[in-house]
Amino acid sequence: MKKVQLNPLGWMSQLSQLEVSQLQDTTHSELYDVFRNCCLAVLNSGVDEDDYEVLFAPYDNFDVKLVRRERGVKIELIDPPEVAFVDGKLVRGVHEHLFAVMRDMLFMGNKYARAHDTATDTLSTTDMVFDMLRHAQALEGNDDLSTIVCWGGHSIKEHEYKYTKEVGYQLGLREMNICTGCGPGAMKGPMKGAAIGHAKQRYKNGRYIGISEPSIIAAEPPNAIVNELIIMPDIEKRLEAFVRFAHGIVIFPGGVGTAEELLYLLGILTNERNAQQPLPVILTGPAGSQSYFEAIDDFIGATLGPKAQSKYQIIIDDPVEVARVLCQSKSKIEQYRRAVGDSFSFNWSLKIDEPFQTPFIPTHESMSDLALHQDQSVADLAVVLRQAFSGIVAGNVKAEGVRQIKEKGPFQLNGDAGLMKRIDTLLRSFVEQQRMKLPGSEYVPCYTITQI
Repeated sequence: MKKVQLNPLGWMSQLSQLEVSQLQDTTHSELYDVFRNCCLAVLNSGVDEDDYEVLFAPYDNFDVKLVRRERGVKIELIDPPEVAFVDGKLVRGVHEHLFAVMRDMLFMGNKYARAHDTATDTLSTTDMVFDMLRHAQALEGNDDLSTIVCWGGHSIKEHEYKYTKEVGYQLGLREMNICTGCGPGAMKGPMKGAAIGHAKQRYKNGRYIGISEPSIIAAEPPNAIVNELIIMPDIEKRLEAFVRFAHGIVIFPGGVGTAEELLYLLGILTNERNAQQPLPVILTGPAGSQSYFEAIDDFIGATLGPKAQSKYQIIIDDPVEVARVLCQSKSKIEQYRRAVGDSFSFNWSLKIDEPFQTPFIPTHESMSDLALHQDQSVADLAVVLRQAFSGIVAGNVKAEGVRQIKEKGPFQLNGDAGLMKRIDTLLRSFVEQQRMKLPGSEYVPCYTITQI
């Protein structure tokens, strides 16, 4: 049995005795099981695998313990994966990520669990998102309006991956920082490209921020470029962290998860109270990706309408133009935030209605009950479409969703004939383009579509 003890790093290196006691209390909670799984995922950083069962199968004997010390706690790893070590020494980036997991999963998770017990009605989702980003020290250095959030698929073709790197490179040359979902594919490429651009400019403050959440990190372990890892409690808070943290958003080709993110974003930006928000959104990909973006654009136009389409621009095969547009938008963002008295590092003035913040838990019942019809407001339709796509993501890669599909069969999606046909057409295009699973994996749909 191999045991490795790790000294605390960063903010977690200085804890009060009360905080240490509260951390140790979590070792007997359900939260601790999730913490263990997240640690195992982090230790597999860089492994290209989106099947959590395959990823975790070799490590039945793995465990993680907290060892109390006067100034804080150490993490003890038992039979950790060898891929996390170089010549017997744990990779420093992995070391840092493990304490980021402890910070977000145990310390912050326990903090908000206790807050819920005593003052549920005073809790604000946005305050929680802000607090977690602040504790992660992510807001420090985010006031120069240079953070670009990049979304896109973990399963993309090689030429698409190279294109994401080129966009990242052009952003890096302009000293812009990258924030992604921290996994492989379109989440890794922009960081890798930006790192080269930063190096050429001798820019030493390059940030490669990965924001994940517990149920997806096992299927998308942090890529090796991430130097700041943040794990939000659920997908809704993860999405809110992205949009309040960002100074611009780039969307590369992807699958149903990318569509979920875009629907969430458009549902917010079409809110009249956000009409003046200068948040640039660019959909971009290499030559040959026009059909992908045409399918997305057609779907948005047919469901959310022209107003939603006006909230983004599509740029094909022009990384320089993508970076230039984003860089030029900084002055508008600065002017707007000064005018409304908002922070440069966290977009408080962005209005996000409660339905976009309420966690959606995909089950066979909740999926079949979704109100999938056009006879509702754009905001309500955006919410329900995002939930449907979120459920498919869960059925594809998240542990609980995969278990449900194995036990009860595919999720059932029911709705108006016209809308269901549009959803079916879009999802079929993702399957045909192999955007649902990593290359080499056969995709078995986790859903069926019924017109009523």
